[in-house]
Amino acid sequence: MAKVVTFGEIMLRLQTYDNQRLIQATGLEAKFGGGEANVAVSLANYGHDAYFVTKLPDHLVGEWCLSELRKYNVKTDYIAKGGERVGIYFVEKGASQRASTVTYDRAHSSIATAKPADFDWDAIFDGAEWFHFTGITPALSDDAAELCLLACKAAKAKGITVSCDLNFRKKLWTSEKAGKVMGGLMEYVDVAIANEEDAEKVFGIRASKTDITSGELSDEGYRDVAKQLADRFGFSHVAITLRESVSASVNNWSALLYDGKEYYKSKKYHINIVDRIGGGDSFGGGLIYALLEKYTMQDTIEFAVAASCLKHSIEGDFNLVSVKEVKSLAEGDGSGRVQR
Repeated sequence: MAKVVTFGEIMLRLQTYDNQRLIQATGLEAKFGGGEANVAVSLANYGHDAYFVTKLPDHLVGEWCLSELRKYNVKTDYIAKGGERVGIYFVEKGASQRASTVTYDRAHSSIATAKPADFDWDAIFDGAEWFHFTGITPALSDDAAELCLLACKAAKAKGITVSCDLNFRKKLWTSEKAGKVMGGLMEYVDVAIANEEDAEKVFGIRASKTDITSGELSDEGYRDVAKQLADRFGFSHVAITLRESVSASVNNWSALLYDGKEYYKSKKYHINIVDRIGGGDSFGGGLIYALLEKYTMQDTIEFAVAASCLKHSIEGDFNLVSVKEVKSLAEGDGSGRVQR
């Protein structure tokens, strides 16, 4: 199986129980999660050699985090030690018409203050076939943005395929800064992943005939977005997830894939949500897996969307499903009947 490297921040996730608000909480459930770590867990579950690269403090919380990654067969060989803290995020899970909320406490985390000397990219990428990062990591700090650039350059020098999920986070930076920094990184990216908002928030490319708030998304509009992204940056593939939010509890979920020549649209799933955090990352993990396995383009987008659909039924950031389970759903078995 392929060696895949992901790079970014993993955080301690503290979540209220039973859809409570934080002001109601008398206790919090602790998990770990983060965009690139979530992708690494998916790929490890699918059988690839998934390496997650970050920097963690050399104390018990850092060790706890390492233990959690290793539990899911993610390789931690290149994780640097140092810094003062693991970033934290607090989650209130929404329901019905009340949206979920995420509150960050991640300033000055170990990865945000990491330096180039912390990572030997030549060694990290030795034998690797794929490198993945998201737009969250360069948003953490100027140092983190520099590290992303160094990693991308090193990966491209070795002929490694590079993917990036744009993942715009307005709580971390402005659209103006995102566009400038991400624009400089995109020349090294082969496969771009975005949701229904990212291209507009980062690069000002807006889908026509679309109203995200009402959940009205235009396939034609997003085909144009994918083509504009590919034409501007030379991507080999552009994948766009299409979330139609009926409410916090119910979404319609599908995606579009463009390979520079043709467009491929997945089937649409009607999802009753258990936990949507990590949904986009599970899509990215499925997409990377299918491309590495050289699935047809239609099978690739169907696998990625089915993987993400299943993630919405699982608590926590990580998508703990097998290739067999994903294929079963992608091929049409969405009955949810007990497997005996």
